[in-house]
Amino acid sequence: MPSSQSGHPAGVVVLRDRTVDRRAVFRLAGGGVLAVAALGAVSACSEAEDTAAPDPLLPLEESARVDAAIATAAIATTPDRAGALQLIATQRTAHADALRTEIDRAIGVYGDGTTPSRRTPPVTPTVPSAPQSITDLRTRLTQGQRSAADLSATLSDYRAGLLASISAACATHAGVLLA
Repeated sequence: MPSSQSGHPAGVVVLRDRTVDRRAVFRLAGGGVLAVAALGAVSACSEAEDTAAPDPLLPLEESARVDAAIATAAIATTPDRAGALQLIATQRTAHADALRTEIDRAIGVYGDGTTPSRRTPPVTPTVPSAPQSITDLRTRLTQGQRSAADLSATLSDYRAGLLASISAACATHAGVLLA
């Protein structure tokens, strides 16, 4: 067998005083490729499970729709605050619609334009039957502000920005419009 300049046979690699032939290096590299492929398959399975979980934005959508309904109902009992309450109802409805649009976007559509069967239908809010006071609405808006802020800290990109915007609006509604 021909010898290399290091005194070892050609095709032999020396790693920290260990001799490894070329075939062993290829076997090691092949094992690494298989490990990466297996890891990719496992992570693909976990992503599929995550997409089947309920979207974390759903409770915020429902809360926004309930807040809008409560604000609208409160106009009849507190006509002197009708302007502020109408603004809150309009903006909370816009929040719910923006959240619904993001929930639907995250689920996506198939190439043929159809939607996945796991698409979550829009929420139907359960509005309290008894009239809510301005204080109750302020409390709900403060809770909505905290929920949106807390969830935005766990998300990234557009979703985090959307929730931060909703959180700021809820803080303004509770602290300025209903103060």
